[in-house]
Amino acid sequence: MGSRQLKKILPALLKNEEFEKSLEEICLIPARRVVNPLFSFFYNTDELVKWRAVTAMGVVVARLAHEDFESARIVMRRLMWNLNDESGGIGWGSPEAMGEIMARHDRLAKEYACILVSYINEAGNFLEHEMLQRGVLWGLGRLAHARPELVRDAAAYLCPFMRSKDAVHRGLAAWVAGAIPSEMTESLLKHLITDEAKINIFINMNLEEHTVGQLAVEALSRTVS
Repeated sequence: MGSRQLKKILPALLKNEEFEKSLEEICLIPARRVVNPLFSFFYNTDELVKWRAVTAMGVVVARLAHEDFESARIVMRRLMWNLNDESGGIGWGSPEAMGEIMARHDRLAKEYACILVSYINEAGNFLEHEMLQRGVLWGLGRLAHARPELVRDAAAYLCPFMRSKDAVHRGLAAWVAGAIPSEMTESLLKHLITDEAKINIFINMNLEEHTVGQLAVEALSRTVS
């Protein structure tokens, strides 16, 4: 099956109501062959298709890492390159895919988690683009909820996003903070409880609408438990 054929088949699989079955079908395709077409769907105007492409990339690259770890590292480096100014692009979907892949593969997570954290560290590889910052926060949240021990130091960099004028920044930062409790973020979470701004967030393979306040309450409940 060539790249053109895959680009015709993948939209139907990514839009399928029974998406978990689609993932099973995608996994039947050789990983190296499906990675490139999946990249193209990171730019899809249908938000659900974009998020499902991110999920599929996570599944495919995690499987590839078990078969050929170096090939999986090449994909991770490509995602990082997409976020580099020298790439000439913007890197839509790349930080989300990094988080999804690392949530699904321990060895890749141990190697690259610090890179993802560095994208919100002003003393690190800080990304200035506000829309990309949303992607980094989601990627961190996905990883933090799966492997919190690898990104606990990210808590120190969440505070500016919890004070942001961008409701998506505030909501995603609250979601991340719930997975990596810290005294630095607890007071800000309490402040966000009354925040009624609504955002869409992709959780458990579904796009869900939440208020920032709801995400803050959930985050605080995790810190207490």
